[in-house]
Amino acid sequence: MTFSDLGLSAPLLKAIHDLQYEKPYPVQEQAIPALLKRRDLLGISKTGSGKTAAYALPILELLQQKRATKDRHIRTLVMVPTRELAVQVEETFSMLSKHLPVKIKSMAVYGGVSINPQMINLHNTDVLIATPGRLLDLVSNKAVHLSETEILVLDEADKILELGFKDEMEKVFSLLPIKRQNILFSATLSNDTNDIQQHLLHDPVTVEIVEAENNIELITQLAYHVTPERKGPLLRYLIKNENMEQVLVFTSAVRTADNLTGKLIKNGVQAASLHGHLSQTARLETLQRFKAGKLRVLVASDLASRGIDIQQLPVVINYELPRSPKDYIHRIGRTGRADAPGKAISLICPEDQHHFGIIQKKMGKKVETLESDDIDLHGV
Repeated sequence: MTFSDLGLSAPLLKAIHDLQYEKPYPVQEQAIPALLKRRDLLGISKTGSGKTAAYALPILELLQQKRATKDRHIRTLVMVPTRELAVQVEETFSMLSKHLPVKIKSMAVYGGVSINPQMINLHNTDVLIATPGRLLDLVSNKAVHLSETEILVLDEADKILELGFKDEMEKVFSLLPIKRQNILFSATLSNDTNDIQQHLLHDPVTVEIVEAENNIELITQLAYHVTPERKGPLLRYLIKNENMEQVLVFTSAVRTADNLTGKLIKNGVQAASLHGHLSQTARLETLQRFKAGKLRVLVASDLASRGIDIQQLPVVINYELPRSPKDYIHRIGRTGRADAPGKAISLICPEDQHHFGIIQKKMGKKVETLESDDIDLHGV
């Protein structure tokens, strides 16, 4: 199947060609025709599976049917859990809409930056991508109105609820018109997500990309036993010895991320940290540098990394293990995307071995684990 088989107009097909999208992902094949028919949709599909374009393309098509709206009355609202994802989604809308005859203005709004420029720039916005708290701030300032919203999207609904936005989302729902198209994407269906989708969706089309969610077969997994004092030198050895040019390193604590980044830089490895204690400007600049290939190592916390969507990220390293097997799969799933092979490496200290065993059991896959005692780490 090609994108031209999905009922999209020539201007959108031209934008797709410009972006070198070769063929639709499974989630796009199933979602786009249904959304063009204005059906509600429940999508079970993770970041990296093509879901953003799966809803952005049909929304842009539907918005070509221009109707008179008052200024600051948003036609399409996309709710996201993090600032980074808001920026990423807006970039997708912007790139896909550039050839449309009826111009569509999209905008991302989020906390952590001044609200005043956002209030000013909201004039004539058609598609608003927002985090819940900042959206309600803008509503309370009468900078934006939701009474004429035609389409509502909840992207990464599981994370929105996990981060404690449930009460804020209920307030958002109360501001929207009853008659609208609803689109909900989630990586998993927790009890909270299930409650919201039952409350939100009317006779939805369900698109569940199970294979894409759990497909880690393209990822070569490897682990090293290491003592705590040799952990940092081993990381630097692996980066240098294997000539890694774009590697995402996960830590569990902000302090660890900053300390690790400092040691990498001190030892001649270009690196930067990404976490919630940085300013929004610093986070976005760092993320853009990494995505553009201008930064060799990005040391990130789990939450901050959610905006990292790189189709061919070659290597992920778990400097510290995550708390749950699900988070482990989410981390390593940052590589091995778009049918490209990837590599995931975990550094396992003695106190991690039991937990790593649980992760492997839940994953249903044994990870080859090597000893690192014989590796000469002097001078790295």
